[in-house]
Amino acid sequence: MRIAVASQNFRTVTAHVGRTRKFFIFEASPGEAPREIERLKLPMGMALHDFHGDGPHPLYEIAAIIAGGVGEGFRRRMAARGVAALATSETDPARAARDFVEGRLAPAAPHDHDHDHGGPARPEG
Repeated sequence: MRIAVASQNFRTVTAHVGRTRKFFIFEASPGEAPREIERLKLPMGMALHDFHGDGPHPLYEIAAIIAGGVGEGFRRRMAARGVAALATSETDPARAARDFVEGRLAPAAPHDHDHDHGGPARPEG
């Protein structure tokens, strides 16, 4: 199974997956530690927030995407493509992949939504 871990700086897990263009790609087999097989750098316009085509996308071939934050809309969009999208508080990309495979990935810390995700404004209330 292939796992993508969002890492815009190729050092730590990136907080917001949608605009991330850099990912560690790990290959995992049952009973074995995941191993890094690629560092994916998507071209401009291919971040998942920007890509809305029906054509192929390199991350649609992945079993799971891990990031520091994953919105519900993003989670649904990926699920429709057969890709699990998970949020974690783990900051080490290799550890996040290992913990996912071992079934013990730390969930993301809760955060408020006072910041802009680039979508339409939500009514207050």
